[in-house]
Amino acid sequence: MKILLVEDDPKISSFVKIGLESSNYTVDTAYDGFMGEKLALSKNYDVILLDVVIPGISGFQLCKNIRQHNNNTPIIMLTSLDSVDDKLTGFDCGADDYVLKPFIFRELLARIKAISRRNRDAFVNPVLKAADLEMDTISLKVKRNNKQIKLTPTEYKILELLMNNQGKVFDRIDIAEKIWGISFNSGTNVIDVHINSLRKKIDRDYEPKLIQTKIGFGYVLSEEPVN
Repeated sequence: MKILLVEDDPKISSFVKIGLESSNYTVDTAYDGFMGEKLALSKNYDVILLDVVIPGISGFQLCKNIRQHNNNTPIIMLTSLDSVDDKLTGFDCGADDYVLKPFIFRELLARIKAISRRNRDAFVNPVLKAADLEMDTISLKVKRNNKQIKLTPTEYKILELLMNNQGKVFDRIDIAEKIWGISFNSGTNVIDVHINSLRKKIDRDYEPKLIQTKIGFGYVLSEEPVN
């Protein structure tokens, strides 16, 4: 497995590189956003480890740039920025996981294994379908009635969760934990905002309506009406 590590702190970079190589990973390192972007877009990696505060292009912007090139390599943010807003920014830019510094190397290694395993599983059934809605988990393209629909990274992840679990109801806390790995107060409307945006793009001009609300329970993707 080949990993790209973008980290400007030489001590952390050396620590992570040595640990990964001792676990039989191949590691390329970059110390700024420009070199990180060049490597990410010119070589194939299984996982990208990306610091947020780096010289040149910030980690958030670099993550966004990588996704804009239809590169779906799993990205794990490594950062000391620990607010909920920072985490949401990272995930909205296209990150798959978010590890806070200082971290225990064994935990980082476990997250790398888990995220690479999920990525491999996506290749077993790369195209998810519901009625005339299709999601290609390799190209990251979503179509309905053969018309391409542009989604934000967060919208894509929520839709992927629902399409992978058709008929299963998720409440706001479930979705937050699955998508961001964090819990929100049940009164927050951040999930509702993303769901409403998804509905406008996925359901407004099409039948049947797929993203449904089971009143008092949560959201579900189903071709059949729920009650």
